[in-house]
Amino acid sequence: MKITLFTSNNIRHNYLINLLSEFSEELNVIQECGTIFPGLVPGHYPKSDIFKNYFEKVLQAQNKFFANSHIKNMKKINLLPILFGDLNKCSLSFLSNFLKSDIYIVHGSSYIKGELVDFLIKKKTINIHMGVSPYYRGCDCNFWALFDDNPHLVGSTIHMLSKGLDSGSILYHAMSKVKSSPFDYTMSTVKSAFHSIVEKIKDESILDLKPEKQDKLKEIRYSKSIEFNEKAINQFFKKKI
Repeated sequence: MKITLFTSNNIRHNYLINLLSEFSEELNVIQECGTIFPGLVPGHYPKSDIFKNYFEKVLQAQNKFFANSHIKNMKKINLLPILFGDLNKCSLSFLSNFLKSDIYIVHGSSYIKGELVDFLIKKKTINIHMGVSPYYRGCDCNFWALFDDNPHLVGSTIHMLSKGLDSGSILYHAMSKVKSSPFDYTMSTVKSAFHSIVEKIKDESILDLKPEKQDKLKEIRYSKSIEFNEKAINQFFKKKI
């Protein structure tokens, strides 16, 4: 089985790469790269003491659950590292060697548009969304679920890729029982999602799942990146979660 993965370059993304490489015949990875020190180095998030403090806790939880993962089995992996945000500048012909797979997965990449998303939709690509759709869609969804006092809606959604953000038909949700801290809780749901999708691909049960259309009337919050700011983080730390 050949798999193509669109992802990013944090250790949790490397962990998923390693999981998929263990059983796939060939793993094609388009890895968008950004800073691994958010809050300390400006990138997707600004440089500030408040962001630095928040993401230090995120990185501690990530290290706890993903143990400083680095890509291991390079003999089975075709890796294309690109700058985060450059994906939509890549033509199908440029990516052609990475687009000859049986299964396509998206997790942690930038928002995919144009001819690439059209191609991926035709290939029935699966997206791993960190948030429980249709209740939470957009950016930083598990943060907002906790912020809104909805810890039962912390988790991930495995759904079909669509042109709309996190709006594709749902295959299933992956959750976690780990609740030792808000950061451990949210990060453990990531690990639950990874292991569940790998098991369902390995036994091919993923092919038997019937996608269920999202009910937009159930949406609680459609969050934008600009809303995740210093004010929101300060309010988050003051809450008793």
